[in-house]
Amino acid sequence: MRVLCVGRHPFLSEHLGRFFENLGVDCIPCVGLREALDLVPTIDPDAVICDYDLLATMSLAEWESDPLLRDIPVIAVSLTRHPGEAHLMDVNGIAGFLYLPTLQPEDAQRVLGAVRRKRAGINPPAALPWPATTPRAQLH
Repeated sequence: MRVLCVGRHPFLSEHLGRFFENLGVDCIPCVGLREALDLVPTIDPDAVICDYDLLATMSLAEWESDPLLRDIPVIAVSLTRHPGEAHLMDVNGIAGFLYLPTLQPEDAQRVLGAVRRKRAGINPPAALPWPATTPRAQLH
């Protein structure tokens, strides 16, 4: 899964990227919605993880009206606001909300899996059983 991590400044976007890379997600950090809008056509992310405070202060109208961008789910992530503090008008159109200080890896993986963008003609990969079930003879 490829995710664009959008923060208000480089430190925050890189922090988000490191956190989600530890969950096995391919993360590309960027700063601000303008840079995100420029990167999306190049990296074709499955989802966008964005700093909640950035989303609360900026309009997503341009994002929601673009035919390419509007199908990419946006997950708001906050370091300071609990889910109960997120105002509905602030998170309108947001696919998910995560509170980073108490976020458990399995909860983050569940949310990412649930919002992963559906691509025309492509099914998401099935989870591999562990240990691998391919017989050794087929590996050579």
